This record gives sequence, C-alpha cells and structure tokens, in this order.
Amino acid sequence: VRTAVVSGLGNTRNLLKKIERGEVSYDFVEVMACPGGCVGGGGQPIHDGEELAFERGKKLYELDESFELRFSHENPDILSLYDEYFEKPNSHKAHMLLHTEHAVNR
Repeated sequence: VRTAVVSGLGNTRNLLKKIERGEVSYDFVEVMACPGGCVGGGGQPIHDGEELAFERGKKLYELDESFELRFSHENPDILSLYDEYFEKPNSHKAHMLLHTEHAVNR
C-alpha cells in the first residue's frame, strides 16, 4: 500500500498536481489542512454539534507550558537511546532506522 501524508493546503495542492501529472501514485493520501494537524481535526469528540477546538487548543498550550520536559532532544529516554543504540544524532544507524524514503513504483 502506497501512502502519503501531506500537511497544509499549499502542500496538498502541490501533491495533487503531481498526482494529476502522473508523477506520483498513492493508494491512500491523508491530508491535514492545518500544518501539523488540527486540534479540531478528525477523531476529536463532538457533542451535539458543539465546536470545542478553541478550548482544546488552549488546554494543549496550558499542558505544554506546565510540562517540565518539553523537547524530545532533552528527553532522558531519547538521550539514552542515542547513547546506547543509535550512537549519536544523525549517525548512519539512526538515519537508516528512523528515516523513511518513499519511491514510486511504476
């Protein structure tokens, strides 16, 4: 199954043009209109048509500000993974295991 995930409407437009020109082909495309996804996006609870995206967004910012650990590159577990397994950030091993490349099969 060939999949693509695109974030933001500008990127969506560019992907659609490539699909239309036959430059790429996918079985499934996920589109997130908001860069990085939306707090009011798919899978969010909706009660009787009441929109709560603004309130959810405020809560996410509050939670983020209250967390002591806010960055993955400062996470002790992630640092241990690099020390014990991946060697260092951007190492060949880390790149091979953590990065994905997509190719169009024709």
